[in-house]
Amino acid sequence: MDLNHPELTDRALAILRKGDNFQWYLIPFLAIVVYIYFNEIGNKNWRGIAAGLALYSVHWAYEIANALIAHFSGHALWAVPAGTSFLLLIGVGAELSLMFSVAGLVFSKILPADPKMRILGINNRVFIAVANAAFFSVFEIFLASTPAFHWVYPWWGALPVFATVYVPFFLAANFAYDWSAKRRVSLIGGMFALDALALVVFAGILGWI
Repeated sequence: MDLNHPELTDRALAILRKGDNFQWYLIPFLAIVVYIYFNEIGNKNWRGIAAGLALYSVHWAYEIANALIAHFSGHALWAVPAGTSFLLLIGVGAELSLMFSVAGLVFSKILPADPKMRILGINNRVFIAVANAAFFSVFEIFLASTPAFHWVYPWWGALPVFATVYVPFFLAANFAYDWSAKRRVSLIGGMFALDALALVVFAGILGWI
């Protein structure tokens, strides 16, 4: 199990939830995210909001899992050793997390009104999820070439990220867009509750992540 630059794990852990690198730009970033959601609430775009929150809840589940992998094996699958003003978990800085908080909402804007419409013979919700996942995976190749983001294992790269991370992210967002109000509340709310419980237990009580 060879590692790419294992010392970067230590660098990430050294800045984990420490305020030494804090930058004020994080505050307007947060304000922009709040404005985006309040604007959608004002427009009663509950479907888009559901898409955004569904992706974000899955994002947090993946980041918690990645942090637990780091705890038990010594190294995460991906790590953020630099470039963030506040590292939330070993693989995600505040800036990246804020981006994911609106990604599902933003990309729901391109979903066709008809959930059964097909593109190249494929259900449009699935086709667009795969296309969005491909875009994010290609962009992550660039991120992994910078000092700010790192794929720790040689076998962990764009293809596994595409198939196991981004496709589920956007499938969750795109299908949540069509869920009933009751299903949105129960499934998305349940997912966030599990995320919160995991953070309380693994980060707060046990200090593992």
